[in-house]
Amino acid sequence: MIDVQQLRALVELSRLGTVSAAAESLGFSQSTVSHQLAALSCATGAVLLTRAGRGVRLTEEGRALAIRGQEVLDLLDRTEREVVSMAQAESGRVRLAAFPSAVASLVPGVLDVVGQQYPGLEVELVDAEPPEALDALRRGRVDAALSFSYIDDDAGEGLHAEHLFDDVLYLVTHPGGITRIADGAQCRWVTGCARCHEELIAVGRANGFTPETAYASDDYVAVQALVAAGVGAALLPGMALSAYRHEGVQVRPLAREQRRVEVVTRAEQPRPLAIDVLVDACRTATRRTSLRRPAVRAGGSAASR
Repeated sequence: MIDVQQLRALVELSRLGTVSAAAESLGFSQSTVSHQLAALSCATGAVLLTRAGRGVRLTEEGRALAIRGQEVLDLLDRTEREVVSMAQAESGRVRLAAFPSAVASLVPGVLDVVGQQYPGLEVELVDAEPPEALDALRRGRVDAALSFSYIDDDAGEGLHAEHLFDDVLYLVTHPGGITRIADGAQCRWVTGCARCHEELIAVGRANGFTPETAYASDDYVAVQALVAAGVGAALLPGMALSAYRHEGVQVRPLAREQRRVEVVTRAEQPRPLAIDVLVDACRTATRRTSLRRPAVRAGGSAASR
């Protein structure tokens, strides 16, 4: 097997012409460089040098190997620089999974923070609801995930979740619709993703009714359009209402209902600096972005139980 240091000795000899000059350039003794060249010849099975008076000259095989060796050394040097740059988060790519309302409301701030502080670091965005996002994280397909849960549960084995903030839930109705969640039996409901649907059922049971679902959609824009058209009421988190607000709906914050928004990473340590950069950007974007309390229009008082 060709040793890199031996190859470097051959390249320096080819460049400078003498063993003594190569030795001085590399910071070794002349005998050390001569030994490296002999070992390289033995490793390749090729005659790389011949005597030329008091010195040596490269054979055709030696010149060919020196030319290729320079290419290899250049590639190694470039690779080392790239790896160091990635380790310092100066370049490279980090993959973030996020659910739709986070993509619309929080992620732009995350990308802005990363772009300002680490312009060479690319953030690849994957649109995914929490179950799929966490599965992708476990499988190594993404490096971090913005997720949410309606109960204070663990992210799962091998994952670490950092709480960013609590996202308040809102009763969303059309004008003339119910004004209290306790009246939920009087209307039908437009529901969202699987987790959101489970939360709607839990809220309904806590208030003495079983929600009758009229329509289900992961698209919070479509949900609001259906509510505005009188199809039914809905529960939507503040992030969704911060990202988009239909003119034809009324919203009222629920007194005690919210979801935990988290940034989740693999629990392994140590981890690449780029992931720490991404997590810190999520914290910073959360502080800078007003997500907790979307404006409530006139007539939109708290929808208490």
